[in-house]
Amino acid sequence: FIGDYSQPLLRSEEPRTNGHYRWSTHTLDSKAVEDFRRRLKYFFMNPCEKYRARGRKPWKLMLQILKIAITTIQLVSFGLSNEMMVTFKDENLVTFRHLFLKGFKDHRQESYSLYTKADVYDHIHYIINTYINLQNLTVANLAYERVDGEYTPLSVCREFYRNSSIDPGTDTFDIDPHIDKGTKAQKSCFPLLIYVCMSSLLSVNIYLTLKTINLQTVRHHELPDCYDFHIMIMFDNRAHSGKIKVYVENDARIYECRDWNVEGASGKNDYLLLWFDSVVILACLTSLILCTRSVINGIQLQFEFNIFFHAYYNKIVPWSDRMEFVNGWYILIIVSDMLTIAGSALKIGIQTKFLTNYDVCSILLGTATMLVWVGVIRYLGFFKKYNILILTLRAALPNVIRFCCCAAMIYLGYCFCGWIVLGPYHDKFRTLDRVTECLFSLINGDDMYATFLNLRDKSYMVWLFSRLYLYSFISLFIYMVLSLFIALITDTYETIKHHQQDKVPVSQLQAFIAECRDQPESGRYQTDEELTSCCLSPRCCLP
Repeated sequence: FIGDYSQPLLRSEEPRTNGHYRWSTHTLDSKAVEDFRRRLKYFFMNPCEKYRARGRKPWKLMLQILKIAITTIQLVSFGLSNEMMVTFKDENLVTFRHLFLKGFKDHRQESYSLYTKADVYDHIHYIINTYINLQNLTVANLAYERVDGEYTPLSVCREFYRNSSIDPGTDTFDIDPHIDKGTKAQKSCFPLLIYVCMSSLLSVNIYLTLKTINLQTVRHHELPDCYDFHIMIMFDNRAHSGKIKVYVENDARIYECRDWNVEGASGKNDYLLLWFDSVVILACLTSLILCTRSVINGIQLQFEFNIFFHAYYNKIVPWSDRMEFVNGWYILIIVSDMLTIAGSALKIGIQTKFLTNYDVCSILLGTATMLVWVGVIRYLGFFKKYNILILTLRAALPNVIRFCCCAAMIYLGYCFCGWIVLGPYHDKFRTLDRVTECLFSLINGDDMYATFLNLRDKSYMVWLFSRLYLYSFISLFIYMVLSLFIALITDTYETIKHHQQDKVPVSQLQAFIAECRDQPESGRYQTDEELTSCCLSPRCCLP
């Protein structure tokens, strides 16, 4: 219900020392009410209207525009460096697979596997011989690790059940589930592999360390990094199915090279990048302070409006009206500023070679830049045709969240059912995270035929269940849930559009502010200090 707020109860106010009012219940001062209404209207003006009303320059607006430019440039610069690092690590991993896995092919679809004892022992010998003759075989800049002047040895170690006696022919077994590990020493561990019983063997792990330098960064005027690749080659026999899977895992450590010299490099680019990152931190820190101050001012004005409304109209302001004083865009900018400051500090640490957290830095900077660009929608909202999109998203969000919570219960039920029943027969349902990804793709109409096709050759009962499962899920979510989801947003859009056409205030706060007819150019929004400073200047003195 929206009442008439032009005739308040007989109340009065006492001015505070900070310019706010302490409202009491004695006599009505309509001028104070109009001043307070005018303050509220000024608070909800956009930066251009505030400039016309009081002549204050929109510093936050200009700072946000500057921030969009510098954070995007910073992200692009870091993204190129991060891409070179990730590409270098991935290509080295492919190189290690070709070097140490006998007969490895890039186009291999299935995992690299072995099926005979001779193959297992042959591959272990192949890896050791390749490691010994590595520098004569590879075209990469690889070297062995040295600790205290001694080369780090290659280690071949095994994991096996402590005691086991297995005889499938008589359907008998005696096994101790405790797992023993071989010593990580080449001389004492490797000979034992020849005599190990495959029925008790769980895995054979080969550990080695190689060093290299990423020279491709020189072409981009960046100082090359040194890498330590800690490689583990694992022969996995945990399933005991006659198929030993072979994996190559690579853990890279990045650090600054000890002694380096790049001809013609003065380090000027590094100092420019550090200076630019410092400018980004300073700009984000300034934006953080300004937006935090605006949020605090909004909260203070919200408390004052609540007290005023209760004193004059004997009504309680609903929370929906009170939350309008808390600008969500400022909260978004504050979060973005904090992420940018943290990411820029990490980036400085990476450039100075004190830190190597590329992934954390990329997540912080990427998320911050995304929020900065999303914040541009706030300024598009100053135009009526664009503002309807923002109002629709804000109004529809509570209903959308409630709807998604209900739909998520059905979605999770299908996820667990598909994982348990179809997981053993279909790769896309093998793990719970794969199930969620597969079903989400089906909702969007992706890869439907392949999902049906892969279950065609299974048992009749599984095939029949899979058809009922997939048809019911697709029909329910595409034709019902997705349609209802779109209808929620469409209904909200029509409601907002109707309110904008009829210009009907949708809240008590907006109805109260609508009583103020003063335009921004009227000069009524200027404070006493601004009027005094304005009249000292012949350009802005009113006639």
